[in-house]
Amino acid sequence: MSPSGVRNPDTRMVAGDPLVGVVFDFDGVIADTERLHLQAYRDVLRNRGMTLSREDYEARYLGFDDVGVFTTVAADRGFALGGGDLERLIEAKGRRYEELVGAGDVVFPDAPACIERLAGELVLGIASGALHQEIEDILQGAGLRRHFSAIVAADDVEHAKPAPDGYARAVELLSAELGRSPSPSGFVAIEDSRWGIEAAVAAGLPCVGVTTTYEAAALTGATAIVSSLANVDHRALAALCRRSGVDVRTRPVQNGSQ
Repeated sequence: MSPSGVRNPDTRMVAGDPLVGVVFDFDGVIADTERLHLQAYRDVLRNRGMTLSREDYEARYLGFDDVGVFTTVAADRGFALGGGDLERLIEAKGRRYEELVGAGDVVFPDAPACIERLAGELVLGIASGALHQEIEDILQGAGLRRHFSAIVAADDVEHAKPAPDGYARAVELLSAELGRSPSPSGFVAIEDSRWGIEAAVAAGLPCVGVTTTYEAAALTGATAIVSSLANVDHRALAALCRRSGVDVRTRPVQNGSQ
């Protein structure tokens, strides 16, 4: 662990291309909303006679979208979802989540400055398991929406994380923004969970793990790990892309690293 709280967990070799863009996860990376999602799930499930602990949520369900959470929780507890049950659960959860978000500022303190640093030189996108309108509302409220050229949410793709669909679609949209053929070359992902990291890597992106939700040891598959977005800037991310055959253990992602 370096003094800045940055570590690099493996020796994978990163194929090099100039950095052109960054694709962020949303919940747990830009917005401190995982706790609000959990509370909304718990409140809705309680009305159906089901409980959901924080430990269970973080260990098994956090990487899913709403459909995945409700169907998996129900299956794990032997609860049959009848006609329209899933839709009603999702609608109720969405209403409760909106209430919780409306009660306060949910963007991580270090996120706006990081986004603004990167947006001046790179194209930015989001690939998230949240719903599109949830993301839009928070970004608009924080004054950050203008920095993102592409937002891909759970309701924009057929398969949610850990499938690579969201990242693949974000890369496609950002590549079009750059006027080039779709390719993950030159893009880096930023994630807070192993499910998200798995999705990003499957889509061909090196991934920086941020320890806002899980400890570093749980972020298997990340190319590098940071403690917060304060440790991320253009020069740091470029170190992951620009040189072919770089041993990422020697290239920590932190301010001013090269």
